Amino acid sequence: MSVLRMILNIIWLIFCGWWMAILYVLAGILCAILIITIPFAIACFRISAYVIWPFGRTITIRRTAGIGSIIGNIIWIILFGWWLAIGHLTSGIALCLTIIGIPLGLADFKMIPISLLPLGVKIVRSDELYPGYRT
Repeated sequence: MSVLRMILNIIWLIFCGWWMAILYVLAGILCAILIITIPFAIACFRISAYVIWPFGRTITIRRTAGIGSIIGNIIWIILFGWWLAIGHLTSGIALCLTIIGIPLGLADFKMIPISLLPLGVKIVRSDELYPGYRT
């Protein structure tokens, strides 16, 4: 299963991972320049690492996130989130048009929630979240 995951990650990187990661890095740089939005920059850089190599990792909610993450997510959606979500939706639809691209398109759709609400979540390996899960 880990060989299949690596093959999917390599195909993902070639077809859409690199340009989606570039979009997240650009959004992160813009957020870092506007000093008050540095928490958004940190989230962008964290998500760009997830977008580069997504198979074998998943997203989980941090239970300790407070009201600040809710307010931050609302601001994020208005400024950046919907652009990045549209990018994931567009590339996911394009990937699902081919049979070999369906798993990649589904992975793209899986990233829409974190592109809309990046604060208050963390990225973990799938085997950490599901202890009996073997890859």
